[in-house]
Amino acid sequence: MTSHFNVPVEVETFYIAAQSDPTAQRYVFAYTITIRNHSEESVQLLRRYWLITDANGKQTEVEGDGVVGEQPTLAPGSSYQYTSGAVLETPVGTMQGHYEMQTGQQERFHAAIPLFRLAMPNILN
Repeated sequence: MTSHFNVPVEVETFYIAAQSDPTAQRYVFAYTITIRNHSEESVQLLRRYWLITDANGKQTEVEGDGVVGEQPTLAPGSSYQYTSGAVLETPVGTMQGHYEMQTGQQERFHAAIPLFRLAMPNILN
């Protein structure tokens, strides 16, 4: 798969205290992803792959078609944003992965999702 396409991914994370239960080792996080198409042609998001790691080193892989039930197409210069979530057994963890994208000419490539941290507020100094 080639990666000469300029499709950066930005992430913002949130801790959801109302849905979390630390006594039950349940920590709920939301993340908002913004995918920008800086390429000169339209690209479509086909699949996602996530590697989620909690503070105990437990790793969970998640993959599937699209994101939040969609397989959006991004025209040159446009962006796509969505919010999803993850539940961890620890108050800190990380996520990383990639989106499998396809151009109008059926050329497939990966848009990397950089490693980002999920952390309960005030847990890290």
